[in-house]
Amino acid sequence: QVQLVESGGGWVQAGGSLRLSCAASGRISTYTMGWFRQAPGKEREFVATSIWSSGSTYYADSVNGRFTISRDNAKNTVYLQMDSLESEDSAVYYCAAVRMGVTTLAHEYHHWGQGTQVTVSS
Repeated sequence: QVQLVESGGGWVQAGGSLRLSCAASGRISTYTMGWFRQAPGKEREFVATSIWSSGSTYYADSVNGRFTISRDNAKNTVYLQMDSLESEDSAVYYCAAVRMGVTTLAHEYHHWGQGTQVTVSS
């Protein structure tokens, strides 16, 4: 059972940047790692994922070109670099993991962090 802890959230002005981190309690080399977000009154949505086997990355259209997911398997940590932030990016961001999975669907991820708040002020 892998436990996930997010950090790096906070308040930033529109156009600014933040870097989220997700530290896992165990080895993540065989886990697909994803980032999701949920804004008040909205459903949780996919943001980005890093596939365990190929290293391929996928992004939601809304963040493609602005956000970058990366992973350091040696440190068991996943990152989400968020640039050119917009007010619409304000949400609680969650790190998630699925062992040997290849998916962007939230319900297929088995492990979740507690979330970190990102607030973008316009």
